[in-house]
Amino acid sequence: MSPQDRKYTKEHEWVQLEDAASRRALVGITHYAQDQLGDIVFFDLPKPGAALKQLQKMGEVESVKAVSDLFSPVTGQVVETNPELAAHPELANQDPFGAGWLLRVQIASAAELDKLMSAQEYDAFVGGLK
Repeated sequence: MSPQDRKYTKEHEWVQLEDAASRRALVGITHYAQDQLGDIVFFDLPKPGAALKQLQKMGEVESVKAVSDLFSPVTGQVVETNPELAAHPELANQDPFGAGWLLRVQIASAAELDKLMSAQEYDAFVGGLK
């Protein structure tokens, strides 16, 4: 079950609004994504200040199985990348909804969140993939 406090993309990224007033949010990959990737060994993430467009490529994740594109769930600007991931990319496997977050983003428009899936919708979507 995916956490209820965030929104999801069909590309298996999540976004969690941390503070509605400042429109700051965390972005990461889902449990399903990390499970499909296998052991993650490297992330290529945008630097702070980089502009993101909703559902456009924002970086790459490398695992023992493959290199996969990462897509931004929202339009906005990167505020911070998770400093722990450079040395410990496996955090995204161990805790994809917590310590394994990828980016902190300043969202351009909170209305974009309405275009994403709820936890129930995402879980139903993933259930159809198996």
